[in-house]
Amino acid sequence: MFAISTPLITILLILSFGKATNFVVENFGPFIAYPVLWTLGINFNVIQHGEPVKGSVIYTINHSSTLDLVTMIALGLPHIRFVAKWELQYNPLFFIVGHLTGQVFIQRKKSKKAVAKLQNTYDRLRRDDLSIMVAPEGSRKHPGVIGPFKKGAFHMAIDLGFPIVPIYFDGNQELSLGGSLLSKSGTINAHIHSPIYTSDWKKETIDQHIAEVRQKYLQWAGVKE
Repeated sequence: MFAISTPLITILLILSFGKATNFVVENFGPFIAYPVLWTLGINFNVIQHGEPVKGSVIYTINHSSTLDLVTMIALGLPHIRFVAKWELQYNPLFFIVGHLTGQVFIQRKKSKKAVAKLQNTYDRLRRDDLSIMVAPEGSRKHPGVIGPFKKGAFHMAIDLGFPIVPIYFDGNQELSLGGSLLSKSGTINAHIHSPIYTSDWKKETIDQHIAEVRQKYLQWAGVKE
């Protein structure tokens, strides 16, 4: 599906002088993802808890499956950009589409560089009224159902004053665990939860804020720590 879409995306962005980027991300994402889910025999449901938040936000997702890549773009969220691992650029299709549409590639193992890369996106996020999606666990390969959270998304929330909107993918891990490229058929529910406002957060208490958000994910996953 990426191979089919990449030439179409490239042509559309060239003809529009890059102005169709939001249209591409919001519409080609589901166009690519839903046939993949259908082929795998996966029923994908989006469940909105409360009213959708307006304006720029930081979406956080739980990350434990290769299927996360498919379900996150299937959402087709407005004005969205994704934080992705640096290594995805080694795939020429991801490299082309990722750079044409302004996705953010970070080196997960170099925390300071990753945070600096995220901070470099601030002006663009504000100027273009963009939202961004981050997986705080960093990698789909981690101990436990919900892995430890990295700080990048939470630094962004404090610096930008954007609310955090947690999204919990229920079913991804059960159908395709960790780094597996195989999947079982079944149902995935994407729960988009109410926003967590961050205007009163401080960097001195960032660890507390991270723990509170992670605790919500543990509750949704039915895990006690």
